[in-house]
Amino acid sequence: MTTEHRSRSDFRWLLSCDKRHATRTWRIGLAVCLSLWVAPCPGAYGETFQVVENAEQISLVTPQLKAAIRKQGYVSGVAGGSLGDRKTGFADVGFGLDIVDWIMEPGSDQSYRDQLDKELIYRFNTPYHGKTPKRSLEGPQICTQAKRLAPQVVRGSDFVAFVSSYQYRTAAPGKQIGSRWTQTIVFPHGKRYFISSDRIDARNSSPAMFLRIDMPGHIRHDRGDTFSEIYLSYHAPGNGQPATIAAREFFTNFAPDRRFNYRRDQVDQPPLRFIRAYRLRDPKTGAQGPWLAGMTLDPAVVHEAWCHQRGYVCMIEEFGGRPIRAGESFSAAFIVGYFDSIEEMHRVYDQHRGYTGLTVSPTRWKLTRAAP
Repeated sequence: MTTEHRSRSDFRWLLSCDKRHATRTWRIGLAVCLSLWVAPCPGAYGETFQVVENAEQISLVTPQLKAAIRKQGYVSGVAGGSLGDRKTGFADVGFGLDIVDWIMEPGSDQSYRDQLDKELIYRFNTPYHGKTPKRSLEGPQICTQAKRLAPQVVRGSDFVAFVSSYQYRTAAPGKQIGSRWTQTIVFPHGKRYFISSDRIDARNSSPAMFLRIDMPGHIRHDRGDTFSEIYLSYHAPGNGQPATIAAREFFTNFAPDRRFNYRRDQVDQPPLRFIRAYRLRDPKTGAQGPWLAGMTLDPAVVHEAWCHQRGYVCMIEEFGGRPIRAGESFSAAFIVGYFDSIEEMHRVYDQHRGYTGLTVSPTRWKLTRAAP
């Protein structure tokens, strides 16, 4: 039964109630109907996209996926534990997917830390940040400190999209505040993945500005109980060693620059594909699940990518890292979702390779490429 038909039946039931209880029942029933209202999207595939919005989040159900976009609290990206694969029953096991932090650049903030907003201080030479000096240009960290976003829902005939933006409100000494982050997330009809893009419209100039995000997202686990292996497309051990990394490699903590670290300045050329994925497993039964992958569609935009253990597997990615002037912008585009095999990931990646942006309107969505 469709939502529209179900809602009409509910109202017919209300109208048929005994007159002695009609007023009370109508009020209660109307409140229940409104609280459960599911808004189908228009068009040929309208009834396959069910969107429910309340003060805290927007929930989406498709035949392939379940997902939530947070409006309050821990915001940006797709909410942790909410991306459910309806084919297998598995869901992500992290804090969220395509989660967003600060605008940063290489270099140390040690000489002016006493002038910084506390949450902009970046401490390196630590087990959780490694040895590489970096500094925040603008903040706050969006996921934990923005507190509230107002995602716009765009309903197309064969997709649902969510567009969020935020203007940074703190900056390092001598820097302007007000760079704008915009995130576009598209759920296409018939897919077990979403397509997303993060963009920065910069108020400041930098020799190597980058945005830090979680891609696809961190992995919460207890000695590998929630995942069995990790695939990093840029990790090629050779000599007969498998391309995947067993969960046991993440039983003890290690710094991000010690193992499985990617830096653009340490390779001759970017890899053919930039895919980071983990193979889910049921912590109760040990049964294998699908791969949950995050694909950066243009490998050349990746400045650095971590995959290290710090109580959980930390999947931070930084994109950009090239000269930019105030008034310019930079972006990256991603595919995040479920796949049955590495080969399937490669096929999907190769169909979308090279894109760095994403636009959306009520009639269409479109991946875009940066100008040369």
